[in-house]
Amino acid sequence: MEMGFHENEQNQEFSNLMEIGSGHYGCSHYRRRCKIRAPCCDEIFDCRHCHNEAKDSLHIEQHHRHELPRHEVSKVICSLCETEQDVQQNCSNCGVCMGKYFCSKCKFFDDDLSKKQYHCDDCGICRTGGEENFFHCKRCRCCYSKIMEDKHRCVEGAMHHNCPVCFEYLFDSTRDITVLQCGHTMHLECTKDMGLHNRYTCPVCSKSICDMSNLWKKLDEEVAAYPMPKLYENKMVWILCNDCGSNTNVRFHLIAHKCSSCGSYNTRQTQRGSDSHSCSSGMLQVVGSTG
Repeated sequence: MEMGFHENEQNQEFSNLMEIGSGHYGCSHYRRRCKIRAPCCDEIFDCRHCHNEAKDSLHIEQHHRHELPRHEVSKVICSLCETEQDVQQNCSNCGVCMGKYFCSKCKFFDDDLSKKQYHCDDCGICRTGGEENFFHCKRCRCCYSKIMEDKHRCVEGAMHHNCPVCFEYLFDSTRDITVLQCGHTMHLECTKDMGLHNRYTCPVCSKSICDMSNLWKKLDEEVAAYPMPKLYENKMVWILCNDCGSNTNVRFHLIAHKCSSCGSYNTRQTQRGSDSHSCSSGMLQVVGSTG
């Protein structure tokens, strides 16, 4: 009985250490009960994002700008008792849990377990969303939703570059990322912003980023409703389809040119006609909002 009593006491004490101060410390990026000493500049910050916002901004002279090397962090400071110590989950002085989620590889702490954090050894960093919901693509070199496991188009190092819209590095971005039909990646928010400006093609390869079949039907109707004047009736032009890559010779029209291989209007004129009245009608100039 006495042994069980002491065990219950220990469990209660552990539970208290897990909860003391939880949710009351941290920054706009993470709820956590410790700060980190940056190994690069020896200054103290709430997290690596706080460091990068302060040290890698346009307000800093270019030769002083730098990002924090997350895996090199070796010292943390308890937010409750302010003891500086080696990286560990529980404070060596007061015993408080400095982060309910703790990764010794990334030196990462977070009290918000609703994010379902997990460490991916292949990525080399911690990710969110639950390990059971993601797989690591060896060729793309990043984690994708299991829904995409047999459906996505592989692109070498798909996330190891900057977002083509906002230029933030995608691989370790904390913002939601979407994978386009072509396999290229960008921030979901940036994709939505493109839609607000009637942009529906990948900024990297110019392929359509979603199913445009309804819009192509509307363009079929527009082209049929406006026949060309006699001067242009028999005019032919060469076009390149951004979606299927075909080069085809099609009848000229002022509104748009339809790929005769796949039916897409996401095309560009590649060769002038026999007279000077040629017109380039790329998809971005003719596609309106789909609502």
